[in-house]
Amino acid sequence: MDLSNLAGADGSKTSNNFRRGRGHGSGNGKTAGKGHKGQKARSGAPRIGFEGGQMPLYRRLPKKGFKCPSHKEIVEVHLSELERFEDGSEVTIETLREAGIIKNPRDGVKVLSGGELTKKLTVKVNAFSASAKEKIEALGGTAEVI
Repeated sequence: MDLSNLAGADGSKTSNNFRRGRGHGSGNGKTAGKGHKGQKARSGAPRIGFEGGQMPLYRRLPKKGFKCPSHKEIVEVHLSELERFEDGSEVTIETLREAGIIKNPRDGVKVLSGGELTKKLTVKVNAFSASAKEKIEALGGTAEVI
């Protein structure tokens, strides 16, 4: 064993704290990787998005609308779409996806009272409209909020 064969242990991390500007023997001395002169070679280089006094792009473009950060995208399912399930079966978000009624449940699924339902079903989704819940329970089914 000699110094040329030494290596870190397998899986050990290597430091990214390279000491820049410590002589030309280090391979990153003199200008320390900043090139020669110019604004970006100096301390206090401009912030990100600064365009030398020109009106920056993010201020030139028009601002339009508002995106609510807490907005939830709820997928709607009408009672008439639940007719394809067998009488007495359990309807969940997974069974709705398998049946092709919904593709992506996003933030939740809500059952609305559109159309007619003639079967007794156990429906387990995120939300129900009041009239949809009444129609399901009037047929002897149950409407459970998950």
